[in-house]
Amino acid sequence: MSYQSTMRRTAPRGESSRGPVRKSRPVNPLVLVSPRGRGLFLLVATAVILSIFGGRLVQVQAVQGKALASKAVEQRLKTLALPAPRGAILDSAGQPLALTVEARNIVADQTKITDPAGVAAMLGPVLGADPDVVAQRLTGTRHFMYVAKGVTPAMWSQVLDLRLPGITSESVAQRVYPAGDVAANVVGFTGDGGSGLGGVEYAFQSQLAGTAGVRTYERGPGGNVIPTGANAVTAAQPGATVKLTIDRDIQFFAQRALAEQVAKAKADSGTIVVMDPRTGDILALGMVPTFDPNHPSTADASSLSNRALNNVFEPGSTSKLMTMAAVVNEGAATPYSTFNVRDSIKRGDKVFHDHDPHPVQKLTLAGIMAESSNVGTIQAAERIGGRRLYSYLKKFGIGLPTGLRFPGESAGSIPAYDDWSPTSFPTIAFGQGLSVNAVQSASVYATIANDGVRVQPRLVDEVINPDGSVVVPPSTTPTQVVTAQTAQQLRSMLESVVGSGGTGTMAAIAGYRVGGKTGTASEYREDCHCYRGVVASFIGMAPVDKPQLVVAVSIFNPRVGHFGGELGGPVFKRVMTYALQVRKIPPTGTPSAKLPLTYKG
Repeated sequence: MSYQSTMRRTAPRGESSRGPVRKSRPVNPLVLVSPRGRGLFLLVATAVILSIFGGRLVQVQAVQGKALASKAVEQRLKTLALPAPRGAILDSAGQPLALTVEARNIVADQTKITDPAGVAAMLGPVLGADPDVVAQRLTGTRHFMYVAKGVTPAMWSQVLDLRLPGITSESVAQRVYPAGDVAANVVGFTGDGGSGLGGVEYAFQSQLAGTAGVRTYERGPGGNVIPTGANAVTAAQPGATVKLTIDRDIQFFAQRALAEQVAKAKADSGTIVVMDPRTGDILALGMVPTFDPNHPSTADASSLSNRALNNVFEPGSTSKLMTMAAVVNEGAATPYSTFNVRDSIKRGDKVFHDHDPHPVQKLTLAGIMAESSNVGTIQAAERIGGRRLYSYLKKFGIGLPTGLRFPGESAGSIPAYDDWSPTSFPTIAFGQGLSVNAVQSASVYATIANDGVRVQPRLVDEVINPDGSVVVPPSTTPTQVVTAQTAQQLRSMLESVVGSGGTGTMAAIAGYRVGGKTGTASEYREDCHCYRGVVASFIGMAPVDKPQLVVAVSIFNPRVGHFGGELGGPVFKRVMTYALQVRKIPPTGTPSAKLPLTYKG
């Protein structure tokens, strides 16, 4: 066999004998895991997964369980405020001046009203509203729209009888004032939220408001209460009742008499104070113009304040009572002392005049008071000097708060004695150069009526708590300003003012002994820090020998009439007569003291 033949070989079957021969790749053999290994792997994987879930479960239940549960409950809890019933405001006899009653807010679901105009046509007349306006509130896609607020339960009953689709109501509390504008500037008013915005409503807000309650309950996804869930109620604590010293009947009569005179005089405004001088109780505190606290938004802003306490003015000749009281109490003169009175007198660089020119008159101190002589008053005051006069004015409460703690009260003013100029003393002596409010003026006369003892005025008699306990507002210790003997002599001088020859004859009351003083002065205006306009006043008491009532009347900026006697005197007479009857105060029956007004020697 040849070499070539030994090298030839026969190609395997299925393989071409032509071309190069390719090497085949090695194939890795499949190694199968044993069943035991697979089980171990699954066991470990399951253990890891379970440990993760277990850890999370421990975290949720053990670590964060309480917090998460609490949060879930919080999401289900609903808290509602339970309004406290607001306390009432009563007059001295327990008659209501302010009350809280049930009312209804009428609500519409606009999506359920297919015919707004038709529904409004039926609803409008019942509500006393324009159907076109009502229709506008019924038209739209809102589920909650107020149609009317604060309607009475009786009116809601009429609406309910109409069976109107989409019309419902909610219960609310409404503040009402049964006496309307009677004592409105004293009582005040409340806002939409129920809080006091003026007068006693504001000053006693915390007592009247009470303490709101709270109801907390669990609700489901649909908003329904969960019967077995949390349900806690903290009851609301009702507000206290505030009882005033105001007599509603006297207040009503006084306001009407004042309003008629303000209108007759074409004046800007007026105030009236009726006081019991023995206790300081204010039985009436009225002003014109006033407002209806049931509808405060319709009133002019200037009518909402209490002018008798907020506004100050020069007292004018009504202040001469304090000057005379100081002179008599210091022993410098008696009602019978005589003075040569000219119609003018120069002090400092100024000449002071009496109202009317007259020749030299020989007037008694009582005559100076009766004729309201400025010159005679200056001469009498010079017997005691400015420093002592100043001390008496402060004792009478001039420039000091009344103690009523009424919102916005002005204490008036009197210059410090060290700041007096050469003309200050004579000016202040007859009632100019100092300012007072109406209650302070009344308090001066109440002091003389009360035998020289100044008692702090009272407007709030007591506060009655829901548990029945009574709190009486604190008061100051009474001040003996002048002696009882001095006060008696001053009352006799005031009686001369109302008698023949005096300036206050229009204040006389048949059958009663009456004393008082007229005054015409200037009003101090805070807006310009100046004097502008006239204040015509009359302040008096009855029965003058045993006073039980003081009435102070002031008419501001009259255009018909000018003097206190002609404008304030008639109002005093009407109101004092009525109050004497209401309080059942009989005449004393003692003869009138006739003091000489001029020297007859």
